[in-house]
Amino acid sequence: MNPLTTEWVQKAEGDFGTASREIRARRAPNYDAVCFHAQQCAEKYLKALLQEAGVPFGKTHNLVILLDLLLPVEPSWEMLRHDMQVLNGFAVYVRYPGESADKATARDALVLGRAIRSRARAQLGLEA
Repeated sequence: MNPLTTEWVQKAEGDFGTASREIRARRAPNYDAVCFHAQQCAEKYLKALLQEAGVPFGKTHNLVILLDLLLPVEPSWEMLRHDMQVLNGFAVYVRYPGESADKATARDALVLGRAIRSRARAQLGLEA
């Protein structure tokens, strides 16, 4: 794995760790943060895959755009399009007043982020 790919993986793991800890918080859990960090984990793993494949991706937080860039290299990722669309909303909507996630939404977001993480790690030859 090239060094920049490794950095993307490390950043993604940081987001995954934050989301995983926050969903288990007993006092004052921040479910918005779980959703946001699940999206961020997925985003950074997509960027790691693109980096490793040598596909330029520019600055975007849109998982569907990143997915579309990945598909020519890894067409099997198409099956995760719906999951990417769901997670996409958490890049912004839960970070501002007017919308908040509940525990069920946070759990769902983390499940989606975990699935993308697992698939990306396997593709990169990393342990689940």
